[in-house]
Amino acid sequence: MRLGGWKAPAALFAMLAATSCQSKQTAAPTATVSQTEAALFQVPEIQMPHLKIVEVRKTVWSPAVRTTGTVDWDADHTTQAVTQVSGPIARLLVDTGAVVTAGQALLYVSSPDVAGAVANYKKARNRQDYSKKTLDRSKDLLDHKVIAQKDLEAAEQDYNDASAEVENDLQALKIFGVTQPEIDQARNPGAAIDPQLAVRSPIAGVVVQKLVTPGLVIQAGTTACFTISDMSTVWVWGHVYDRDLEAVRIGDTVDLTNVAFRQTLSGTVNYIGSLLDPATRTTPVRIVTKNAAGLLKKDMFVDATIHTKSGHGVLAVPTSAILRTDDNLPFIYAEVEPRKFAQRLVTLGVQQGSDTEITSGVKEGERIVAEGALFLQFANSIQ
Repeated sequence: MRLGGWKAPAALFAMLAATSCQSKQTAAPTATVSQTEAALFQVPEIQMPHLKIVEVRKTVWSPAVRTTGTVDWDADHTTQAVTQVSGPIARLLVDTGAVVTAGQALLYVSSPDVAGAVANYKKARNRQDYSKKTLDRSKDLLDHKVIAQKDLEAAEQDYNDASAEVENDLQALKIFGVTQPEIDQARNPGAAIDPQLAVRSPIAGVVVQKLVTPGLVIQAGTTACFTISDMSTVWVWGHVYDRDLEAVRIGDTVDLTNVAFRQTLSGTVNYIGSLLDPATRTTPVRIVTKNAAGLLKKDMFVDATIHTKSGHGVLAVPTSAILRTDDNLPFIYAEVEPRKFAQRLVTLGVQQGSDTEITSGVKEGERIVAEGALFLQFANSIQ
């Protein structure tokens, strides 16, 4: 038989069994430790090297909180593309799943708002050019004493008013999202007015939702056309029970796993909710994780293990040292005298790795059987 990583030799089993039978015929148990302990059980000296004896030591554990989580888009890097003008969609340039850059055109809208704004800008530019010529002519006439000073001041006022109107109409075009090359083209007096306006991506990312169709009439400031998200980073919303909240802290590292992929992803807790869900008795915890390979999808379920930093002292023993009675009560073998062992009922805490916390039943410094206890149990049972 094999227990943990230790293989008991057949000789140990045979000698323990023989020794147990002999002890049953010749002697009664040597001592009784308590009502919850069996009589002392002696192991032949020749077999002691085959048992692994360890001392119970206090150690510091940082408990791991296990929960489930739901993948969501990173709201800090997710936004909707909304048009600033009203009108029918003339052209759709991207579809769901397209990778876009900041400022890239997503669709074109045919809008009288754009045509009107461009026309107003062209008119303002024409008026500014005319008033500039008038101002220059007035300065020349004043130098030749042909006009009065007040006429020059009036020309200057007209030019300033025209310049202010140009600036106002220019800002309207920029609010609509008209690019600088398109504005430069509108300055050309002979250029035709293009009523189409591009709706551009506000951020770089992936088009995760397409919310419009060709020909749809959209409304300025209200119709969301696309949802773009930077999927290189996602959020995972975990659900932590109130009993575990004290241990969880912002900055704790998290391991994320799912049966759909082999690798384990790493995240970090960056927000702990302030409300408790009355239905599930859990508090939401936001975990930020890198998603460079694109494995995590929105609404996917994952298993999350939060490695907390709130360490506390515990008495821990190797899990291989823990056995069960016929009544399924946990116990260990404690060495109460040299080569003499007794069953000791214990109360178990949490398990971490290959060790298990013991909350009662043993004390720090006591020697217990870490490997080979199963064969002691068998030999003891035939006494």
